[in-house]
Amino acid sequence: MALKITVIGTGYLGATHAAAMAELGFEVLGLDVVPEKIEMLSAGRVPMYEPGLEELLHKHVEGLPGSTGRLRFTMDWAEVGEFGDVHFVCTNTPQKHGEYACDMSYVNSAFASLAPHLRSDALVVGKSTVPVGSAARLKEVLATQAPEGVELAWNPEFLREGFAVQDTLHPDRLVVGVESERAEKLLREVYAVPVAEGSPFVVTDFPTAELVKTAANSFLATKISFINAMAEVCEAADGDVAKLAEAIGYDERIGPKFLRAGIGFGGGCLPKDIRAFMARAGELGADQALTFLREVDSINMRRRGHMVELAREALGEGGFLGCRVAVLGATFKPDSDDVRDSPALNVAGQIHLQGGQVTVYDPKGMANARRVFPTLGYADSAVDAVRGADVVLHLTEWREFRELDPAELGEVAARRLILDGRNALDAAKWREAGWTYRAMGRPKA
Repeated sequence: MALKITVIGTGYLGATHAAAMAELGFEVLGLDVVPEKIEMLSAGRVPMYEPGLEELLHKHVEGLPGSTGRLRFTMDWAEVGEFGDVHFVCTNTPQKHGEYACDMSYVNSAFASLAPHLRSDALVVGKSTVPVGSAARLKEVLATQAPEGVELAWNPEFLREGFAVQDTLHPDRLVVGVESERAEKLLREVYAVPVAEGSPFVVTDFPTAELVKTAANSFLATKISFINAMAEVCEAADGDVAKLAEAIGYDERIGPKFLRAGIGFGGGCLPKDIRAFMARAGELGADQALTFLREVDSINMRRRGHMVELAREALGEGGFLGCRVAVLGATFKPDSDDVRDSPALNVAGQIHLQGGQVTVYDPKGMANARRVFPTLGYADSAVDAVRGADVVLHLTEWREFRELDPAELGEVAARRLILDGRNALDAAKWREAGWTYRAMGRPKA
């Protein structure tokens, strides 16, 4: 008999995982405690922008025209417990207020609510990003609150916003922390299609599975902050960080990815994950092993202030007072509507507080940006944002911005002055159109 799958928590991770499991052919039941989420998802709509996800929901959500009917949603824990053979816990693990540590309250609540309703043959699979040691503790929760025979596995997620559907259906690796052959067998059955397509299947213990996600994010954050540190040195030495990155990227031990200097990383994962990793290492007595991550975090946050200084310097005497500033980008990365810890919005907010008249445009993040920074100005297009601007800041590398016509924008701008906070625009093309082009870590001309 085919496995039946449940997904606990239907936010970004859970909604994507539920839809992908239905796409792989399983009957899926998603649970959330927020009625509005259940209502939206049951109608085939998602509370966030993620390319391909809404189409996948429409293909599988029960009751929608032409759907397979393999996916539905509920708020009933008893129904979930009775329905599922494999239960994926996909709840959020944000940073604690005022601390570096991870807030485990949502995961803890999910396990406590699910455990009494489980069948004795159930497998519970954690996908949330948690501090190492959490799985061992949650295993004890199941041992005391669930029927005998219930097992736990840990299967970290590696989703990239903007590519989440692809990353779930065609993962570059699958990592499973298990303590029995049965748990491994069930997860091999769940992921049979991607494994058959060539996705590596790495079997490990609980602590290693938990560490893989935080280690991967810490490495990526370190690589980004490294090239941003090199940009600071290039500015001091009159070097070109773009050429530097190109040259070292040819070294196959280093590679070219994540070597574009700019205003740094943000979002709901990298910043909070490296901070939680540092906090947990301290609890384990291994804090010295991760002290370098403090500097990684510091470099990253420093980039935002540096972008503000570059803009003030470019505007000349008087700084931002009385000046109109166009900000292209609000999300922390392209192909997403996520503005959590967005460097772009942070820069826009700082300039606004220092007297600049800021107008923001983003292809997908406008509604979320307005909620976070309601006092900023917002435009319906890049051209409208740039109209009358004394300086233009390119802060999120959307394809739409790379394809802008500099000559057209020059006709509406008060001054042809652009600062590329992502080193993603064609400098020669902008300069040919009469713009003064500046980017972080690169020569002025």
